[in-house]
Amino acid sequence: MADNRVVEGRMVTPVKLAELIEGERPMDAESIEDADRECPECGGNVVSVGYMPSVTEFVTGYKCQDCSWAETDR
Repeated sequence: MADNRVVEGRMVTPVKLAELIEGERPMDAESIEDADRECPECGGNVVSVGYMPSVTEFVTGYKCQDCSWAETDR
């Protein structure tokens, strides 16, 4: 899919999206993909990104494109 997406009104890269979800910059991030689900808070579209917050961990994060809702698969 696309490398960059509009999230909360601004264009973000996979690394920036992972940073929004995690709260700090990840070591690496994969491409942003559609999550095929709706946001439980506002009903907006949700995107996902796989990223490595540390050397030993891989996380998939989910973020609403319209509001601040986010979660991970931890």
